[in-house]
Formats: sequence, C-alpha cells, structure tokens
Amino acid sequence: MSAPPRPNPKYEKKVMVLDFVTPTPLGNSWGLGGTCVNVGCIPKKLMHQAALLGQALQDSRKYGWQFTEEVKHNWMTMTESVQNYIGSLNWGYRVALREKNVTYENAYGEFVGPHTVKATNKRGVEKLYTAERFLIATGERPRYLDIPGDKEYCISSDDLFSLPYCPGKTLVVGASYVALECAGFLAGLGLDVTVMVRSILLRGFDQDIANKIGEYMEEHGINFIREFVPIKVEQIEEGTPGRLRVTAKSTKGNQIIEGEYNTVLLAIGRDACTRKIGLDKVGVKINEKTGKIPVNDEEQTNVPYIYAVGDILQDKLELTPVAIQAGRLLVQRLYGGATSKCDYVNVPTTVFTPLEYGACGYSEEAAVEKFGEENIEVYHSNFWPLEWTVPSRDNNKCYAKIICNIQDNERVIGFHVLGPNAGEVTQGFAAAIKCGITKEQLDNTIGIHPVCAEVSSAIQILCFSSSII
Repeated sequence: MSAPPRPNPKYEKKVMVLDFVTPTPLGNSWGLGGTCVNVGCIPKKLMHQAALLGQALQDSRKYGWQFTEEVKHNWMTMTESVQNYIGSLNWGYRVALREKNVTYENAYGEFVGPHTVKATNKRGVEKLYTAERFLIATGERPRYLDIPGDKEYCISSDDLFSLPYCPGKTLVVGASYVALECAGFLAGLGLDVTVMVRSILLRGFDQDIANKIGEYMEEHGINFIREFVPIKVEQIEEGTPGRLRVTAKSTKGNQIIEGEYNTVLLAIGRDACTRKIGLDKVGVKINEKTGKIPVNDEEQTNVPYIYAVGDILQDKLELTPVAIQAGRLLVQRLYGGATSKCDYVNVPTTVFTPLEYGACGYSEEAAVEKFGEENIEVYHSNFWPLEWTVPSRDNNKCYAKIICNIQDNERVIGFHVLGPNAGEVTQGFAAAIKCGITKEQLDNTIGIHPVCAEVSSAIQILCFSSSII
C-alpha cells in the first residue's frame, strides 16, 4: 500500500483525487478540471463570444463605427488564447488542492476489491489505496458512430477546442446542445457549416424553443440535413484540414447521399465512463444499456460506502454546477451534520446557440406529462431587443415562455427565454422559482426598462395550442 492521503482541514478527513484523461482517438488529452473546464463549458462559451463579437462588428456600422479594412478571423489566435486561459485554470486547481491538503494523483482509478482502488499512471506504474468512502465523478466522453472512418477521420468536442488549424467547411453530426452550440459558433466565425440531424433537435429540452433555435440557425446560413445519418467517412485528401467524403443514409427510407467536407464533428451524445473502473469487482449496479449509475436521493449507490455525482447518474441532469452542488451537499451531510439534498428539478441552464436559450424548471412537454395538460397554463411572447433595432435585424425572433401550475395558485414551474444573455436572465429567475414565485407575483414585479428580461413581467398572452412533439 502507498502512503495515505493527508487530512483536509475543513472536516479533518484525508482526501485523495484520482484524475486521468484517456486520450481521444486523435491523441488529445488535457489537464486537471474535467470536461467543463477543458473541453466543455469554458472553451465553448469563449468561442461563442468570439462569434458574437463578429456579429457586433457588423452591427457597429449602424451605430456609427467606421472601418474600411477587411475584417478576418484568425483561428489560431483564438485557440491559443482560449488554451492559455484553460491552462491557468488547470494550475489554479492544482494549487487549490495543495492548499486544502488534498492528495492528487494523475492516475486512472479502478476498483479491485472492497474499499480498495488501483491507481495506474501514464507510465504504467500501479499503486493501491484504501478508503472509508468513495465518490465516483468520472463523467462522460463523446460517443462515436461505429461506422467506417469515424475514429480515423472525425473529431469530437474533445478535439475541437484545441484544434491546431481552422476546420474549414464543417459537417456537424448530431442535434444535441453540443452539436448546435459548436455549429453556431463555427458559422459565426464565417465557416461553411452543415448540421446532419437524425430526428428532433435538443431532445429533452422544450421543443417549442428547440424548433425556434433551428429556424434561427437556418435563417443565418447554417445548412440542415434532416433525417439522415452517416454510414461511412472516407479521406479524399490529407491536410490541415484535408478533405473528407461522407456517405449518409435516410432514416425514413433507402435514400443515400454524399457530401464533401474539410472536417466532420461528431456530437451524437456521450457515454458514461463507468464500464472500465471495476464497479463489478465491488458490486456497484449500473444500467447495462447506458452505463449510468442508479443512486438514491442522497447520491448513494447500492454499495453503501460508494457514492456518485454528475453526468454518470441515471435520470439526472448532465450539468457541471449540478455535480458541484450535489457533491458539496453530500460532503456536508456525511461530515457536517447537514440534511439538505440536491434539487434536480429547478435547475437553471443555458444553451449557447447563436440565439441563446435559458431554461429553468419543466419544459412544456414535461409539465404536461407531470401535471396534466388541463392543469398547466402557458404564457408566451416574442420580443425584439432594443440593441437589435438600430441595425434592424431579427425582429421578433426572441421569445419567452412561462409555464404555470393552475392547481398551485399558478406557481411558475417552468421558465424559458430565447435571446441575448439568456443565461444572465435565467439565473435570477431561478432563485425566484426556488422560492415558489407565482404568475401574479411575476406580473407585480416591475421590469427594468429597456432590457430583455423585462418581457417576463409583461407576458399576458396565453398559448392555447400544444407544442408537444
């Protein structure tokens, strides 16, 4: 056995973190901090901002800014800046762990017996550690299509944010938030982008909003190939980028199509990293189909001394702040005498598509399923941000929707907004929803004029037609 971890000063517990990144099929890996910091939320939001700045440049002429030089985007400058910032975060986490007396090992953890894990570093050196309790937070990795050429020639979001060349003409395969966000900022940087969609957009999100996002992206030059899936990817020409031929088949029939692209980005979902960490050795049950781990309402698996948080949980939201909150509350319950449990329903989130989508609570579809269509009231409204009026663009493309429970004094159970700074808008309403705000209280809240969030206190239009897909 190796030396035991050092005690953490807050609860006087010895803590160890095992963190290891298995390289992508193209050989990419990254530093401490997980998906969100390295290949998720942080670089995604920064590249989304790069695209918004491009739009702001176009708008600026109508606001009096004069410039004659041709404006171009430099992919390498952007990625270098993004990676430099991520590197600073990696270092910050290392320092924080050291300051908190947390033992850190850059090694792959695997259960080998009761209360025992084996840690294997990149040189193949193995060590055994024992612990009173274990917390699994291994997250997920992008899924591949299992077709000829996918791992050889395609990239995933794990590769995109540090790609050492501009991707050029890009095919994005998928309809997830990752797919649409990446397609959105790539198009915003001036690239030719096509999205290939198997069925619906943004499964699990409010479909009324999802369809509006798709329409907006199409109107802004992003091509959509609907109800097709790739069956083969071939390399026509090597290069950075090279040229690829994609063969795709209809999901509704036998039609076959082909297209040529410089880059193919797969964003078709993610698989839980649970099948190769020895859970069978200690009896932790997983969903055999998805790899997800069922837990009780205190994040405890069927093995009492093993807990889990994050994207690997069955039937829970796949969001970094949710994992952080669940982990924090778990530790407070285990060692601090607290009793609070994580709320997995009233969780605010934002999809950073070109037109941002903020949501908290139930989608319309989920509300109908939970409470019954006769027991919910839906209010909605289009709006036009003041900032967009001067450049005269996208009139009435922004949208807000409030879902209320009639049987509970019209308590707001779902908030959805489609527009600029949707995340900033939604965060505040999330606190109000946690406090049980009603439609009447929302109506009696004075709006800040003239901002987008003002629409929430002025929505009086009932939505009579169901948007259930």
